[in-house]
Amino acid sequence: MNKIVFKDLEIEHICKPKLKNSYISVNKDAKVLLKTPKVSQNFIIELLTKKESWIRGHLFKISSAKPASVNLEDEVLLFGDVYSIDIQEAELLRESLSKLKVINQKNILQCYDNFYKFFAMEYLSPRVKHYAIVMNLEYKEIKFRKMRSRWGSCSSKRVITLNTELMKVKKELIDYVVVHELAHLVHMNHSKNFHTLVHNYIPNATLQRRELKRIHL
Repeated sequence: MNKIVFKDLEIEHICKPKLKNSYISVNKDAKVLLKTPKVSQNFIIELLTKKESWIRGHLFKISSAKPASVNLEDEVLLFGDVYSIDIQEAELLRESLSKLKVINQKNILQCYDNFYKFFAMEYLSPRVKHYAIVMNLEYKEIKFRKMRSRWGSCSSKRVITLNTELMKVKKELIDYVVVHELAHLVHMNHSKNFHTLVHNYIPNATLQRRELKRIHL
């Protein structure tokens, strides 16, 4: 594997003589990979020049989708913004960190996860109750857990589960997820009627859905 510097881009190049065509990919970590058969340097430059806008477009999408990062033990990410850990809302997190007997990344991250779960229970429960009343719907139970692939779910038993990672995104996106899951109490699908119901309470639901998709869990 060779590294190619094309303008300000660093590209990993793999030469496989048996390949019939050349391929360019951009992975989720913003690494650009070029696979080609045995070709000249001029061919590579021409190919990268031709695909430059496509490459930069994908890199932009990935960089835009990355959630804000925090300095562990110093900052906390809440509602899409990074705050000092000294804020009142993070009191429980500060207490948990101060009680750690073994300070390592695993234990620190567990403190953060526990904090987000507690904060989710405190913040999301009233939001679900509010929209359930507004939408005239009844649910059986609310559950909270950290999930890797979805922001929320609604079961046929009328149990709504919300991702504790929601505490890291903007409040309007949280409300969209809440209404989205409540709407599944009426339509257990993503039909036109389902989306119409969501739009009745979240007029800009399409934009909110697109923004959520750009955020990596």
